[in-house]
Amino acid sequence: MNDFDYQQLDDIIHSRIRLAVMALLASLDTAEFTYIREKIGATDGNLSIHLKKLEEAEYIAVTKTFVDRKPVTMYTLNKKGRKAFELYVERLEQLLKQSSQVSVKGKK
Repeated sequence: MNDFDYQQLDDIIHSRIRLAVMALLASLDTAEFTYIREKIGATDGNLSIHLKKLEEAEYIAVTKTFVDRKPVTMYTLNKKGRKAFELYVERLEQLLKQSSQVSVKGKK
């Protein structure tokens, strides 16, 4: 990766809310919509849009059921999503590492 090649970062993940969702789901087996909403602090509508983008990218799996006649939507980070998230983190770390090396060189 070239210095500061930020275009290597996954645009699907590279959004504050989607990144937060991916990080949260990476640490859990599955999470309910309301749990994700509370942890991230997003509105229902905003979170729904971001979850839909992750679903369309096939990064998350969605399961809808009813519990006591109430709809419950569960989200899981699937294999493709986990791999994409790991690659995103790896590329971000490389970008930051390169940035710190360049700034050290620039100070000399």
